Amino acid sequence: MWDPAVYRRFGSERSRPFFDLTARIGARAPRAVTDLGCGSGELTLTLAERWPRARLSGVDSSPEMIAKAVAHGGPATFTLGDIRDWRPEPDVDVLVTSATLQWVPEHRELLARWVRDLVPGAWLAVHVPGSFGAPSHVRLRELARRYGIGDVTREAPVDDAAGYAALLLRAGATVDAWESTYIHLLPQADDHSDHPVLRWMEGTALRPVKAALDEDAWLDFRADLARELAAAYPAAGGHVVFPFRRIFVVARTAGLHTP
Repeated sequence: MWDPAVYRRFGSERSRPFFDLTARIGARAPRAVTDLGCGSGELTLTLAERWPRARLSGVDSSPEMIAKAVAHGGPATFTLGDIRDWRPEPDVDVLVTSATLQWVPEHRELLARWVRDLVPGAWLAVHVPGSFGAPSHVRLRELARRYGIGDVTREAPVDDAAGYAALLLRAGATVDAWESTYIHLLPQADDHSDHPVLRWMEGTALRPVKAALDEDAWLDFRADLARELAAAYPAAGGHVVFPFRRIFVVARTAGLHTP
């Protein structure tokens, strides 16, 4: 279960890659814009400010997130659904998916299919986290194996920017791909068992771990991981320095249509 409140603990840090991604989309007047993996909808709705005449929609597989998105109101339609089943309508000129495809093992096939199915000249903008080799995620996987649930964590579910660029070039798109490492300065918690990197991970990477454990085992796991993270990310000056790598791709389908 996704918890919108937990995910939004670090809202400004989590939203920055979305804005950096969508700023590189060159569409001027798209007819329809879709956000796949829209979450609680706040970022989706910002696209209406840039393209006020576009038909705006969002899709997410979490009932909790969609309920939150619908509650905002605003000029967008939010739908519960699996992005693997999504097919573009003929007027979709911009497709955005941010911090979502890392959860979909077959997302490489989806990217190639979307490039084929989108109209000529459409834009596809993708962002995924690239932090799976960071100390936070390495310690998480090691601890999960010690608890006998190593199968719920993922070693390397995404490619680097070059890999996605090559995939989309083979599909016939033009490509702009890059990587950024954001240096997040997370405020130190008063409670040492509540490490800020742990709180960050509870919104995303720790969800399947928590689901796999009973309450007592989860509390033990959480305490053990807090100690591991405190060693890997020590506090200094009231903050914890948390580097977080992100991978970006903006592609455009072949053809003459210019939204």
